[in-house]
Amino acid sequence: MVKVEKIDSANSIIKANIKNQDLESKKNKVAKKIAKDANIPGFRKGKLKPKALERKVKAVKKLYAEDIEREAISDAVKEALDEGIKQLGVNEILGEPEVVQFDKKEEEIYVEIKVYTKPEINIGDEYKECVPDVEMSEVSEDEINKELEAISKAEATTKVSNKESVEKGDIAVIDFKGYIDGKEMEKGSGEAYPLEIGSGSFIPGFEEQVEGMKVGESKKIKVTFPENYGAKEIAGKEAEFEVTLQEIQEKIPAEINDELAKKYLGDENADVEKLKNYIRTNIQNRKKAEVFASKKDEILECLVKKYEIDVPEGIVEKEIDVMVNNEAAKLSPAEIKELQKNPEKYKEFREKFKDEAKERVKLTFIIDEIAKKENVNVSDEELSQVIFYEAIMQGQNPQEAIKYYQENNLLPVLKMNLIEEKLLNKLLEEKASK
Repeated sequence: MVKVEKIDSANSIIKANIKNQDLESKKNKVAKKIAKDANIPGFRKGKLKPKALERKVKAVKKLYAEDIEREAISDAVKEALDEGIKQLGVNEILGEPEVVQFDKKEEEIYVEIKVYTKPEINIGDEYKECVPDVEMSEVSEDEINKELEAISKAEATTKVSNKESVEKGDIAVIDFKGYIDGKEMEKGSGEAYPLEIGSGSFIPGFEEQVEGMKVGESKKIKVTFPENYGAKEIAGKEAEFEVTLQEIQEKIPAEINDELAKKYLGDENADVEKLKNYIRTNIQNRKKAEVFASKKDEILECLVKKYEIDVPEGIVEKEIDVMVNNEAAKLSPAEIKELQKNPEKYKEFREKFKDEAKERVKLTFIIDEIAKKENVNVSDEELSQVIFYEAIMQGQNPQEAIKYYQENNLLPVLKMNLIEEKLLNKLLEEKASK
C-alpha cells in the first residue's frame, strides 16, 4: 500500500508497506532470471523442463539469497516510488529521492521516501517593481576623440629616430645578456629586441635604466626578480644585464582619416564618421554594462524578498554541498582534517551556508518563472558558443570543455546563469528606454 504526504508544494513523503508475500513473489522472479544463465553444478544452462527449472531456482535462492533479496527489495521500493509520483500528479521529480525510513518487520517492510518537486509559484507583473530606475549619460565628443587617439596610437608605425638618447614612449632596440651569481642565465639574452620604454614589459627597474641611453652605448643594469616571478628558481634573486642600445625607434600615430577607419573596421566602405559611430556604440555599451552591473544585485535581492515560495530540501542540500566544497578549497590541510574528524564542527560548518543556499535555490525558481513570462531563453547553440568562446580565451580545447560540462552535469547550471543574465539585461533595457 502506498500513501503520499505532502509537506509543502516542493517536498513530499511517499510511505509504503511492502508485504512479505509481495516480496516473495519478486524474489521468485529475480531467482528465475538468474537461473536462466547461472552456471549451477548439476544443472545445464538454457531452457529447462518445469521441474528441473524449479529445482534450479531453489538452488539459486540458496546460493544467491542476499543478492536476490536486495534486488527484490530494490524493485519493490522503485515500484512504490513510481506509484507515489503518480499519486502526486507530477511529470518529474527534482534531484535524487531520499529513503528517510526503512523498517524491516516480520510481515512487511515499511519505507518512507522523500521526494522533491518544482514548487508552486504565482507570478504576475509585480516583479517589475524590483527593477530600479536607470539613468544613462550621453557619450561626449571628448570621449569619442580619446578613443580615436587610442586607436591612432594602437595602429602606429615606427621609424628610426635621430634622437640623441632614448626617451619614455620610444622603442629601444637592444642586445642584452643576463647573469645571476656570475653565471649566464638560461633564456636570459636577446638580440635586436624592440623594447618600448614605459610599457612595463620587462622586470621592474629595467626600462628605467635603459631610458637615457645613447645609440651604441653599453651599460650594466642591475635588477631584482620579483618574489612572485613565474620561474621559481630565479624569483627574488638579483641579476645583472649587459645591455647595448643598437637603435632608437619612434612610434608615429596613424593619421585619423578614412583609411584608418577602413583598416580598423575591416570595411572598404568605412569612413571616419562610421568609425566614430562604432566608437560611440562601444562606449554606450560599456557604460550600460557598468550601470546595469550595479543594479542587478539590487533586483535579485528584491525578488528574494518579494516572493515566498517552498524550496525542495534536497536541492538546497546539493547547493550547500557546492558552497562547502568551494569554501573547503580555501582551507588549509590542517583545517580540513579538523572538520573531517569532528562531525559536530563539520555540521556547524555546513549550517552557516544554509540560509544563502535556500535563497539561491529560491531565486532559481523565481528567475525561471519570470524568464518564461518574458519569453527569455537560451538555445543549445548559444550555450555551445559561450563554452567555445571561454575555452578559446583560456587556451583550452573547446570540444574538451564541452565534454567536461556534459560529464559534470554543468550545462543546466550554465544555462540558468545565462538566462538570468539575459533576463536582467532585458528588464533594465526596458527601464532605461522609458
